[in-house]
Amino acid sequence: MNSEDIPFYLPQGNEADLFQHAWNNQLPVMIKGPTGCGKTRFIEHMAAHLGRPLYTVSCHDDLTAADLVGRHLIGEQGTFWVDGPLTRAVREGAICYLDEVVEA
Repeated sequence: MNSEDIPFYLPQGNEADLFQHAWNNQLPVMIKGPTGCGKTRFIEHMAAHLGRPLYTVSCHDDLTAADLVGRHLIGEQGTFWVDGPLTRAVREGAICYLDEVVEA
C-alpha cells in the first residue's frame, strides 16, 4: 500500500507499535478515551497500514449478538444466512472496530 493511501495519524507514544504487536500475536485490543481524541482515526490508520479491511460497528443499546455475528433471513428461495460484520471480518482477516462498545 502506498503511504499516501494511509490516513494520517501522528502517534502520541508507542501505540502503533503496541497495536502492531497485538496484531502479530492475534490479540484483541481495547482503546479507551474521550470522544474526539482520535481512536477511530488510529484504527483507520492501522488498518490501512496493515493492509487489512476495516469493519466499523457503531454500537448502541439495542445492538444484539445477531447484529454482529449474522442471522438467518427468509427470502423467495427459502431461508439463507447473512454474515454480520464480525463474521465477515473473521472470514477476511479484517479488523472489526466496535465503536462506543460501552453503549452496547
